[in-house]
Amino acid sequence: MHTKFKVLVRAWALTLSLAVVSVAGVSTSAMAQTAAPASAAVAADPAAAPAAPAAEVKKAEGTTDNPYGIAALWHNAHSVDMGVLIILAIMSMGSWYILAIKMLEQRKAAKFAREATEKFWSAGTVAQGAAALHKDSPYQFIAAAGVEATKKHGGLMGHIPLNDWISMSIQRSVDRVNREMQGGLSFLATVGSISPFVGLFGTVWGIYGALTQIGMSGQASIDKVAGPVGSALIMTALGLAVAVPAVLAYNWLIARNKTVMDDVRSFGSDLHSVLLGSASKS
Repeated sequence: MHTKFKVLVRAWALTLSLAVVSVAGVSTSAMAQTAAPASAAVAADPAAAPAAPAAEVKKAEGTTDNPYGIAALWHNAHSVDMGVLIILAIMSMGSWYILAIKMLEQRKAAKFAREATEKFWSAGTVAQGAAALHKDSPYQFIAAAGVEATKKHGGLMGHIPLNDWISMSIQRSVDRVNREMQGGLSFLATVGSISPFVGLFGTVWGIYGALTQIGMSGQASIDKVAGPVGSALIMTALGLAVAVPAVLAYNWLIARNKTVMDDVRSFGSDLHSVLLGSASKS
């Protein structure tokens, strides 16, 4: 159920982002098409043109639409350019999604650590302490694994010393908690590594297409060169904009995971000693 929810959230975020960009491109095109007939009518009959207020004239003179921005890049993009933009959008949304999810997981882990300190060590037995913890707590999982190890120390496993058997069981549960805490971080590392190159590929492809069009048209003036080349360079900027947050999030989450796992390993070590002491008394 949780995996399906993640997929739905990612699909919804991607659809919303693409819809916003598409609407921006369509609205810009519609405004240009609407302004064209009005300009033609004014040229045909100058006397019919209404006098514009001075404030609107100043506003029109002070602002100009950017024909080489991101909206224009998406509106005029070819299939390869669109593919690069979509890939960068997926990487960016995935990075921010993983950052939010891992922050919530780490906050819950800190809450479970306080719960274990307050409830587990004050219990009469390890089994009672494990029952007092939340079912989703990693500390409950480790404690239950330790109790199960003491009960199943028989058969072929009986040849393993109890000290080693309990240590192995607790270490396996700690390693599983560590794997779950590290989940998703590889995606952040991948995004931080390859997204600049994805953006660079879009830039190279865009410049190649721009130079090809310029060569075929035979016009190499600055207005013919600056627009396509500038739009292509936006790809590199977008690649860096995706990579930098992913790298920062990866390093920050790794540092926070280290703190969480230090508490988990300390709990496992103390639990190991308590289980050995309980077994020797029995």
